[in-house]
Amino acid sequence: MKRERKAGRIVGRTLLVLLVTVLLLALLLVGVVFVALRGPSTTVQELLTRTLKETSAADFIPDLFLSEERVAEIMSYRDTETDTEEQDISLVTVHSPQDAETGEADAEPEFGPDGINLVGVTGANYRGVMMVVQDPGRVFVGTPEQYGGVGLTLQSMVAKYDAVGGINAGAFEDPNGTGLGGIPEGIVISNGELKWGSPASVTTVIGFDGGGILHVGRMSAQDALDRGIQTACSFGQALIVNGEPVSSTEISSSGVNPRTAIGQRADGAVLLLVVDGRQISSLGATLEDLIEIMLDFGAVTAGNLDGGSSSLMLYKGEAMNVNSSLLGSRPLATAFIVK
Repeated sequence: MKRERKAGRIVGRTLLVLLVTVLLLALLLVGVVFVALRGPSTTVQELLTRTLKETSAADFIPDLFLSEERVAEIMSYRDTETDTEEQDISLVTVHSPQDAETGEADAEPEFGPDGINLVGVTGANYRGVMMVVQDPGRVFVGTPEQYGGVGLTLQSMVAKYDAVGGINAGAFEDPNGTGLGGIPEGIVISNGELKWGSPASVTTVIGFDGGGILHVGRMSAQDALDRGIQTACSFGQALIVNGEPVSSTEISSSGVNPRTAIGQRADGAVLLLVVDGRQISSLGATLEDLIEIMLDFGAVTAGNLDGGSSSLMLYKGEAMNVNSSLLGSRPLATAFIVK
């Protein structure tokens, strides 16, 4: 009986120490956020506000420390839409692996036997992974069997198509960070058919036409279909058009977060990028960081995809980055799959 009471006291003290530790850490975190948001540096205040407002689960935090007017002022860049230059698809000439074998195109020594190259990327505040896929015909938007319920995790999506890998893709309804990936935002095109959205709705479309050329830009779903786009989803704005970085307040005012993006080189190779965030070793990237990375890899076209706790890359059954979700891989409405 004495041993049981002693063991009970030890367990009780251990739990008390853990509880106090958690409370102290929470208070420390609140103190840090308070100083950052209410301190003398407007630069820090604006960066943290925009970073938190880009998330689904923590977008309420700035409202606890700042006035409604101040938050609206910081986030006013969202009220403007960016018109980008018309995309010139002639800048991309798709070379298939068969072209290289027959001498019609220079062989790419960067690719392994499976036509894929993985490259680590690092910056001052982030680390990430770039997957370069030689043949754009292998990349398409994967979807669940139907929408309205629960989406599929990236692992399940890759397994569904018996694919070699992929990344998360488009937006989905995510109130307070609790969305189940079953309801996309914008449009979804699969196999040349509009699977979700209205033909007349105008949104940012990111997808491939039948020739393997990546299209990124604002257009209606019907415009996308008329352009021959076979597979597409919707999310953030274009990052690079016709080899030039897009300039907008949304890009220059973005916060630091986990990121996912897609791009294409002039030779048709597809660039799939995931950047880690919300970690001590990798705080995250801005949209300007994504542009810089994509340009370094030779992108002539690039678009921003869903980020945050959805950002994940898989290759041959393994995660190539550290997903920031505390609950593990999230169910998604869409993913860019590499078959």
